[in-house]
Amino acid sequence: MKTFKLKDMLRYSAIALMLLVFGCKNENTKAATEAKSSAETAFIDQNDIERIEPPNWWVGFENDTLQLLVKHDHIASYSPQINADGISIQKVTKGDNSNNYLFIDIIIAEGTSAGTFNIQFKNDQDDTLIATYELKAREKSAQDFIGFDSSDAIYLITPDRFANANALNDTPLSMEGQPELLEQTVDRSNDYARHGGDIEGITQHLDYISNLGFTAVWPQPLLINDMKHASYHGYAITDLYRLDPRFGTLSAYQELSQALKQKEMKLIMDQVANHCGIEHWWMKDLPFKDWVNLQKNYEDHIEHWNNDVTMNSNHRRTTNQDTYASKADHDALSQGWFVSTMPDLNQRNPFMATYLIQNSIWWIETAQLDGIRQDTYPYPDKTFMSHWAGAIMTEYPNFSIVGEEWSYNPLLIGYWQDGANNKDGYDSNLRSTMDFAMQANVIAALNEEESWDKGLVKIYEGLANDFHYASPKDIMVFPDNHDMSRVFTQLKGDIANTKMALATYAMMPRILQMYYGTEILMNDFENPGDHGLIRTDYPGGWEGDTKNAFTGAGLSSEEKDMQSFVKKLLNYRKTSDAIHDGKTLHFAPENGIYVLSRSLNDETVVLILNKNQKATALDLKRFAEMGLDGQTLKNVISEETVKWQDSIQLSNKGLVLLTTKQ
Repeated sequence: MKTFKLKDMLRYSAIALMLLVFGCKNENTKAATEAKSSAETAFIDQNDIERIEPPNWWVGFENDTLQLLVKHDHIASYSPQINADGISIQKVTKGDNSNNYLFIDIIIAEGTSAGTFNIQFKNDQDDTLIATYELKAREKSAQDFIGFDSSDAIYLITPDRFANANALNDTPLSMEGQPELLEQTVDRSNDYARHGGDIEGITQHLDYISNLGFTAVWPQPLLINDMKHASYHGYAITDLYRLDPRFGTLSAYQELSQALKQKEMKLIMDQVANHCGIEHWWMKDLPFKDWVNLQKNYEDHIEHWNNDVTMNSNHRRTTNQDTYASKADHDALSQGWFVSTMPDLNQRNPFMATYLIQNSIWWIETAQLDGIRQDTYPYPDKTFMSHWAGAIMTEYPNFSIVGEEWSYNPLLIGYWQDGANNKDGYDSNLRSTMDFAMQANVIAALNEEESWDKGLVKIYEGLANDFHYASPKDIMVFPDNHDMSRVFTQLKGDIANTKMALATYAMMPRILQMYYGTEILMNDFENPGDHGLIRTDYPGGWEGDTKNAFTGAGLSSEEKDMQSFVKKLLNYRKTSDAIHDGKTLHFAPENGIYVLSRSLNDETVVLILNKNQKATALDLKRFAEMGLDGQTLKNVISEETVKWQDSIQLSNKGLVLLTTKQ
């Protein structure tokens, strides 16, 4: 029998240990490979869940949290789990009004890679549901989202009424070939029906819009309005993550965004945080008892819901600032419904608040937006609106948001602008508000007979209110919009006054917005103020139109002249640093004449408004401080030159727009 020495025993023990380690390593490697293979198989798009919103997200935000709304039958009886690097569940909340919702708060660690991961849901019966979720890489840095500013002229469009480039999407059908939406017909003879305009119609005519001198496009809301009637306007949204198929696809919207960027133009999205449409999917199964305002009243009357039982807003927007306002009045403003078909969203519910903030950010990233116009800004909870705007500006410091405050009081307009010195300490985080006050002042100035306190002095004293604003040039002014009579109608069909108005708005230290068709004298004389008529079809946007504003065919000489005027005015404005950022100087109106100038470095632009019907000589000595004596200026519209000396002859009523740029 062979005897083993100690060194032999040690040698064999070492060999055995090596074999054991090697074998375990192989088993571990095999197990890891199988696990990796299993995980990769699981990441194949698997979605057992009815709805998860946002439908995807991105890595690399300042805010590392994400809240998912999960909607599925009896999902509240399930527990979610995530097993992915850098992603963890912080909290799970069930809705208190429905067993069909979960709200999952997720933390995305810094440095987490883009990719997909599975969310696994299990209940006590060990039933399992799986949803694959994607975190995308951002297409560009946050600083590269550059918003609109005073250099921009924005073209506001009602998409359903601008151009129909794709008739196939006029009446979408379901997979079964049945009508997909509640409003199923197109009827151009009905001002409140669908007419068929779409996103492709805008994209196809960007050359026209750009050539007019516009630098940005603001379409009214393009998200789905699956309502029974009058869904064309877009403000009764029934799914905040879905484009209306009658306008086109998400790809079509993204293509519009890219086409604009190729022309160095901007896309502004019209959003609504105040309300939704009564046919919104969640109205059939509300997650919380306070998801919408006055929800109990709605649920108590749901079987016979109509205007009679609706508790409407009192529209007393001053209650946001009024130190004497009753709580009852303020609550009636912010919690009352606009109309019976537009439920008022409760932004005081923290889950609704997060949902709306995330929705806005999702659209900024998805469509590569350049700005947001927020509808009915003073109506939602104002603390929430500050947080909403602040959350967006934190992620996109160079972005722009404009809020609609329909007030003729500059104190109220200024209150909502970021940087306002508000007595109550309120900071809106909102860069831009809408200047309804100056819109009305210009109309009054041109419609009224001249006197000490009427006529052109309305512009002069209106601009004097700029001392109140934190940043006047970041406020948006406009001659008209989709909710008021066309400017040509407001000015009683006076072409000279309309030109003076447009030039005045364009020259102000403001962002300029103009409504589609203003350039061809579109009007609502037939029924002033009627929304369906105001938002009428743009001529040439439909096959077979006998009149075509895009080509000029069929336009009257007056319409062609106004189109040419707008083109010259806005294309000059597009390149004028003086109008964008220059010093503003104006002189009190005298003898029916008002003079306004903008100057920066060696460029001075002078606007002269003249309401006199007869030829008039304007003495220039009064305007010496503009420093133009002896200079030759060019008329922006006629391209004639004039010497700035003792006087200028004004041959008739109208405007003179002069520049030192040759």
